[in-house]
Amino acid sequence: MSESMNNQQNQKGLPENAYTELKPGEEYVPVMSPHSVVPEVSFYSVITGLVMAVIFSAAAAYLGLKIGQVFEAAIPIAIIAVGLSASTRRKNALGENVIIQSIGSTSGAVVAGAIFTIPALYILNLNAEFYKIFLASLFGGVLGILFLIPFRKYFVKDMHGKYPFPEATATTEILVAGEKGGSQAMVLVVSGIIGGLYDFIVASVGWWNEVFSSRVIPFGERLADKTKIVFRMDVGAAIMGLGYIIGLRYAAIICAGSFVAWYVLIPLVAYIGQGLTTTLGSNITLLVKDMSAEQIFANYVRHIGIGGIAMAGIIGIIKSSKIIGSAFSLAVKEIIGAKAVVEDKLRTHRDLTMKVIAVSIVVTAVIIFLFFLLGVVNTWLYALIGLLIVLIISFLFTTVAATAIAIVGTNPVSGMTLMTLILSSIILVSIGLNGTSGMIAALLIGGVVCTALSMSGSFITDLKIGYWLGSSPYKQETWKFLGTLVSAATVGYVILLLNNIYGFTGQNALVAPQANAMAAVIQPLMANEPAPWILYAAGGLMALILTMIGVPALAFALGMYIPLHLNTPLLVGGLIAYFVSTRSKNQKLNKARGERGTLIASGFIAGGALMGVVSALLRKFNVNLMVSQAWVDSHSAELVGLIAFAILCAYVIWDAMRAKAEA
Repeated sequence: MSESMNNQQNQKGLPENAYTELKPGEEYVPVMSPHSVVPEVSFYSVITGLVMAVIFSAAAAYLGLKIGQVFEAAIPIAIIAVGLSASTRRKNALGENVIIQSIGSTSGAVVAGAIFTIPALYILNLNAEFYKIFLASLFGGVLGILFLIPFRKYFVKDMHGKYPFPEATATTEILVAGEKGGSQAMVLVVSGIIGGLYDFIVASVGWWNEVFSSRVIPFGERLADKTKIVFRMDVGAAIMGLGYIIGLRYAAIICAGSFVAWYVLIPLVAYIGQGLTTTLGSNITLLVKDMSAEQIFANYVRHIGIGGIAMAGIIGIIKSSKIIGSAFSLAVKEIIGAKAVVEDKLRTHRDLTMKVIAVSIVVTAVIIFLFFLLGVVNTWLYALIGLLIVLIISFLFTTVAATAIAIVGTNPVSGMTLMTLILSSIILVSIGLNGTSGMIAALLIGGVVCTALSMSGSFITDLKIGYWLGSSPYKQETWKFLGTLVSAATVGYVILLLNNIYGFTGQNALVAPQANAMAAVIQPLMANEPAPWILYAAGGLMALILTMIGVPALAFALGMYIPLHLNTPLLVGGLIAYFVSTRSKNQKLNKARGERGTLIASGFIAGGALMGVVSALLRKFNVNLMVSQAWVDSHSAELVGLIAFAILCAYVIWDAMRAKAEA
């Protein structure tokens, strides 16, 4: 035994069976020995994690509201943690680095929950005080943690080798590499500077336009006017980096949804609408023939995507029904028969006890009820209904979120939240709560649910990282709550700040695509106006058909309702990832190149998003560095942007190809 323990303690890399299914009787032994006490929670790791939570909450909020995609902060935070431990020469820092990234990565989870729903209040000209944003985000994050813990063993241990966990894999590799020296941090620093300066030039200086369009040439202009066919691509560094991390397969599926929307459905609607002399649909003021491609997308095609997202969520719940039932049964048995349960003393197997979780859920539920009663609806019946919606949907969709992250590294939280809004709106209207009060209540309910599901997906990544490396789950679970508190406060302030600077409606406003989709769904429902049910149904049927033929319906549907220019750079990033990781016959070299590219892409994401916050602050203080708005709006600026983007992509390929295979 002592020899085995020494081998575990001296182990520097991941075991060979880290990513493969275990044979009967085979056990996985993590990097840090389960039999040893290792440094994990310390003043350094907690404070550093909280600082990361604040920084990345601000950065992710800006980027998410601008492009509709919230990057997972685990990778860049892990790289920073590795760099800090290397520069300060901390010994045995692996356990501390896991805690740093676990606390810090609450930023992306909380941000997604808030920005996908809360800005809809501003879009609908409703009131959203800081405390409402803060509490909705906080309560959702806490529920997400509590509901996920009973499923930890199933996802991270029982399904070992069966789920790829792409985000957790990348983060784990970075943390392990940090134990070997941490030199990779320099790649992140350099790429972060390049990506940050690049996106800062776009947002604050205006040397080139951030969106390239096929309208730059006369033929493209005529094609857009006559057939409504147009190509658009954001040339930002951060979005391209996000596409690299997503990978080619899912970037292609997302773009396929976008291409169906923009090159099949929009031209089809335009063709049919040419002969119409009246407006088509409720709340539509323009004839179809007078609409641009972008207007047809917003008024019709996007709703098909919404229906697809909702149906994909339902399919996910059905597929996860056995897992949900099994986890619930085990939890009840542990609570009722706790005295008969033999406590597992091994630190890597210990979770917060089910009694602690059960009591925490009850306490959280009571506080949420009081929040709804005193701050949202002012009627106990409405508050109780709102609480039940939150608890039931958050629990049911927990496994959907965790499974999505485990398989593809992307959480379908926006689609599940859209369905939550539809269901809650129907329920609230049926009991008499509609109009302005109903919209506020439904959106805050959606905010809590959205954050809970986002947190569930994010946290399973942290727990899988801890499982591979040998962290103590109960410590990760305990300190995750503090990260949630800090992230919720940060994102509440940032949303208010960005609303004051940019706004979410009108010219030059932040896109906030998910929040706009939420507003589009909820307004007709709460105002007793006809909703575009036929379009939702079409999207739902499309999701069913895609599922039948084995295509991930959720990714496809997301592509259908996120604007085209935000999806096309994802495909570019995915193509680059495929290219650099397949050029050699040496698989170790391909892996090294792919991992270096991941570091570069993470730097672009972090640098671009952080400089986006700097750009927002400059605008807040009326600091104008733009060369000329007339130049920025010109076709020449679009062409310069395309050239700059091509140079940026070439840099990623060149730098990633410099990687060398380990001996």
